Amino acid sequence: MSKNSTFRADVLVEALPYIKKFWNKIVVVKYGGSAMEDKQLEKSIIKDIILLRYIGMKPVIVHGGGPEITQEMNKQHKTPQFIEGLRVTDKDTMEITEMVLTGKINTRLVAEVNLCIAEDQGNGIKGIGLSGEDAQLLMVKKFDSLDLGYVGEIEQINTEIITLLLEKDYLPIIATIGVDNYGERYNINADTAAGELAGALKAEKLIYLTDVDGIFRKLADAGSLISSLNLEETQQLLTSGQIQKGMIPKLKSAQRALEGGVKKVHFLNGKRPHSILLEILTDSGIGTEFVISRDEG
Repeated sequence: MSKNSTFRADVLVEALPYIKKFWNKIVVVKYGGSAMEDKQLEKSIIKDIILLRYIGMKPVIVHGGGPEITQEMNKQHKTPQFIEGLRVTDKDTMEITEMVLTGKINTRLVAEVNLCIAEDQGNGIKGIGLSGEDAQLLMVKKFDSLDLGYVGEIEQINTEIITLLLEKDYLPIIATIGVDNYGERYNINADTAAGELAGALKAEKLIYLTDVDGIFRKLADAGSLISSLNLEETQQLLTSGQIQKGMIPKLKSAQRALEGGVKKVHFLNGKRPHSILLEILTDSGIGTEFVISRDEG
């Protein structure tokens, strides 16, 4: 047997306990930002997520689309504004956001998922697109701690539609537009939505695909990558002021997800090939993982 064949066999043996451990468990993947900019990389990420479904897990994709929203705003001569890492969303920006998220990105991802499944001759698995408006999946109220315009804060998640779709072998792909009790639509920060949804689904894992390798103790210092954080340490990082503004919603949503019942949260570099598989199916893993406590990690 060649060395290459032996290596491949070792990889499968290493993955087997994790496949068994996570069989039939829900894995929420937050996908967005820079990881969407490379179409070949996007296809690779989608194939990895589909593979999770093939080996018995139940992936759910929650996507954002900040860079594409900003690009569309620039085309319409609107200047993006952010407060504490959250996009200020006036009426015009809300229309742009909904058009980009539901009309462009969501439909593209659904088409790509189904194309990949068809290429692999997948048995019965189907991608399906949803917005938080569908079946009142994401019920929100206007964000009131900051003046952000049409930005929603999740009040209720109706998980029944997701549960039914997973039981029928669908792979849900969710755009983060929410609706209030009066039918008004709101933009929801995708990181926050992913954390809240993962908690409501009691997911085994919540994975954030970012454009960095994880959380660092020192900026731009690869040697300071933090491999694991518990809730107390995460709060210390948030209060220390060393976390960049765009990471603040991610860390806060990781906290909420763990408190809501998610077993582990992972921050991975979506630009690294097969980062999801390396994190879930290997002993060493990559990126930064968040746990309630060391004892439970």
